[in-house]
Amino acid sequence: MPRMLDVSEDVRAEIGDEEADRLLAGENSPGSYDCTSCRTPGDSEQERTSTVLFVGEETAVLAFAHASCIPSQVVQVAEDQLQGAVRSITGAEGGAPAAPAAPAVGEQAVLGVTSGLVLIEGDLHPALVVEPTAPIARPGTTGPDQFLQLLVEQGFQPVADLSAVPAALPGWSVLLAMGQLHAVLQPGPNGGGQVAWWQAHQPLQVTEGWRAEANKSNTVLVFAAPVGSIGQQPREDLLRDALDKAAADGRLVAAAMPLAGT
Repeated sequence: MPRMLDVSEDVRAEIGDEEADRLLAGENSPGSYDCTSCRTPGDSEQERTSTVLFVGEETAVLAFAHASCIPSQVVQVAEDQLQGAVRSITGAEGGAPAAPAAPAVGEQAVLGVTSGLVLIEGDLHPALVVEPTAPIARPGTTGPDQFLQLLVEQGFQPVADLSAVPAALPGWSVLLAMGQLHAVLQPGPNGGGQVAWWQAHQPLQVTEGWRAEANKSNTVLVFAAPVGSIGQQPREDLLRDALDKAAADGRLVAAAMPLAGT
């Protein structure tokens, strides 16, 4: 029986027309599945289902999700980072906090990512705070720390204080799959599909409260600061204090991004 599958053009381009047609005909796709986004059962014979393709340099893993949870898309990851996605998709254990991945803006450091809820204008907002482990120079140079300037050039906005929600950044999104944080995605080169700006080696756990607020607003606030600005704060009130100080010191940029997945 034909499946109610959504196969995006990007996914079709990766797997080929023949394989895509077999999926749509129900030859190579499961009837029932566990949604890679919300972790609840789905049935491609009864409800719209998205194909989500995780692609490394040599390996590709196809997952299925409710179309209402996440659209059909290609998520590009480094080959050595694909194991975390594989473990998540197959339901294997291993939801330890993510080891930071190498940033797209330089090779001198890795990006640490912390999740938390931030109170702005009387409402709680799910947020990610990104801080490198070392100064990041402009690619190809050994100059001073250019982390914030590089992000401003990509559309992030300087934050003077946390009195207002940051502006949306077109083309970027935060990928949540199976209730865990996988990546921050940015527009691909030459107008291509999204690629990972930050990718977790293993899926990063978020709290139920964070996930609930993210699902309600469908938006995640991403703050970024240079090394030494925020640190690893054990409580959300201390994280907020560190964000306020970084903003007052002119060492904070931010953007609002849509949530992909749940």
